[in-house]
Amino acid sequence: MTERPATAPEVDLEDMSRMWSLGGWRRFFFPAFWLVYLGQAANGVSKHQHGGGALAGYLIIVAFAVVYLAALPMGWTRGKTRAFWWLYGAGFALMIAECFFARHDGLVFAIYLSVLTVATRRRFTFPVIATLAVTVAVLPRFVPGWGGRVDWNGGFSVLLVSLAMYGFFRIVQANIALAAARAEVARLAAEGERSRIARDLHDLLGHSLTTITVKAGLARRLAEHGDAERAFAEIREVEQLARRTLQDVRAAVSSHSDVTLAGELATAREVLRAAGILGELPPTVAESDPELSELFGWVVREAVTNVVRHSRANHVRITLGRRSVEVYDDGRGAVLGAGGSGLRGLRERVEAAGGTLAVMNGLTGFRLRVEVPPGVVEPADEAVPVA
Repeated sequence: MTERPATAPEVDLEDMSRMWSLGGWRRFFFPAFWLVYLGQAANGVSKHQHGGGALAGYLIIVAFAVVYLAALPMGWTRGKTRAFWWLYGAGFALMIAECFFARHDGLVFAIYLSVLTVATRRRFTFPVIATLAVTVAVLPRFVPGWGGRVDWNGGFSVLLVSLAMYGFFRIVQANIALAAARAEVARLAAEGERSRIARDLHDLLGHSLTTITVKAGLARRLAEHGDAERAFAEIREVEQLARRTLQDVRAAVSSHSDVTLAGELATAREVLRAAGILGELPPTVAESDPELSELFGWVVREAVTNVVRHSRANHVRITLGRRSVEVYDDGRGAVLGAGGSGLRGLRERVEAAGGTLAVMNGLTGFRLRVEVPPGVVEPADEAVPVA
């Protein structure tokens, strides 16, 4: 097992270590459960030692259990602490010492040392585990009083436990990586939703508030000239528009905004009339592809809003094609052409639908054209992250 550069899932094993450190007594329960197999060493001590020797053998078993439980949580971290390596070395020393009291039964410590070795995930992992397995299997054959035969079961136990713990660590890594990926997906979804709401609110409120401002100004001028009836009519339309705007904002927040090309053209006629701008608009939307109605509705809304706000235009012409829409005005168009947030949000909508947006901003006017190639179906209005 070679040491690899720290990747996100492996670094996140430190999160598991922190979880264990916050788990109180529960962090010791799982590893402590398997300490039951140290009973083999205790049995060896009881068979071969008495009195002080037996006490020393039992104390070594207890000391090894403490070392193992303390070292295992530290083994999760990639940049092992000095304390871990001291405990790791102490484990080997205790195994050697225990062999003087429990004889070959003291080699059961090697199983636990193999777990710590796998946890290190270093270059020497495989050689150390192989050495432990061979030692456990072969040493009883050559040490007098240790049985005189090869302990194949002990050697295979070291290898099998090491393999099982390697698989366990990999599963933990995969689970942590999966949890991190889910968290990242949730974060991106939240960012996308915030971007969608910001974009929709800009388009909705920018258009509606501009219209309200224009119509309120027209009502004021009509009232100043004594035309109270027309002024009242404009004020009623301002009230109705404000109510619609409130509904649009609620729909945008709940992702149910209802924008259509026919509706936006009708609104554009009213807005341009109130602003005193000559509007040359198509009488119907029959020529336009119905599946692009919402997208082209957003184009008309944003373009007309910017004409009224910034262009100082006298004339606006909107031209529809089967899969294209073009808005031209004879004003300056500098703000929209400079790449404001409205144009950026509109470009995101168009690109999400597979189309292209082109702007031509000159001294004699401003032209905005959107085209969607044949065969490209506009997706539902969804969050498009702001670049």
